[in-house]
Amino acid sequence: MNQPLGISLAKDGALLCLSLNRPKANIVDAEMIAALDQAFADHADNADLSAVLLTAEGPHFSFGASVEEHLPESCAAMLKSLHALVRRMLEFPVPVLVAIQGQCLGGGLEVAMAGHHLFAAPDANLGQPEMMLGVFAPAASCLMPERVGQSRAEDLLYSGRSVSGDEALQIGLVNSVSPDPKAAATAYFDTHLAGKSASSLRMAVRAARAAYNAQMIARINEVEDLYLNDLMSTRDAVEGLEAFIAKRPAKWENK
Repeated sequence: MNQPLGISLAKDGALLCLSLNRPKANIVDAEMIAALDQAFADHADNADLSAVLLTAEGPHFSFGASVEEHLPESCAAMLKSLHALVRRMLEFPVPVLVAIQGQCLGGGLEVAMAGHHLFAAPDANLGQPEMMLGVFAPAASCLMPERVGQSRAEDLLYSGRSVSGDEALQIGLVNSVSPDPKAAATAYFDTHLAGKSASSLRMAVRAARAAYNAQMIARINEVEDLYLNDLMSTRDAVEGLEAFIAKRPAKWENK
């Protein structure tokens, strides 16, 4: 099996290119999370780095996190590792550019929203469908309201519906739309970041994101506790996950 993540340096070492490499689904499972976390950790102190470009192989960015790893016996480890990755991305010292095509759902969208600047294809499909499975999206519950506002975030988080790249741009979920989001992200780097001092850019990122990161990390820690200690003690949360895996309708008992 291919390595879960493609890793390379481009633009004379100034751009770290990371590519989810388990098409077509690019599931954000334990192996993918570990590979991403290690890549960000390995390059955080690279003084010549000006940005990260996060993309995905195949027609889809990611179908989301592994549903099997959400079950009670593995849920805590999975969620803690995913949230550690989100925190590392939030605090990464240079801009993280994310290019999204096809499906970008669940944990895949949470990882994308941990980036700084999101580029999407017009027909991309972005959403947090967790409520369909009887659970909620922990990191997205914190990150999404900051991007799209409280009322729009609540619509997407409660309904579980997805939006196209065009609608995502309209509501502020992504920064720009292009038929080729990877090319658009690369052009953004070339035009707006490549000519800057990497050390000054790091200072600008620290200045702009200090309060935001502190707020997001505190909220993610709170919501992680709610998910693991309250939600996962309910009957319906486990039922929804098991029903999805068994490909049968869930039978809710509202408890």
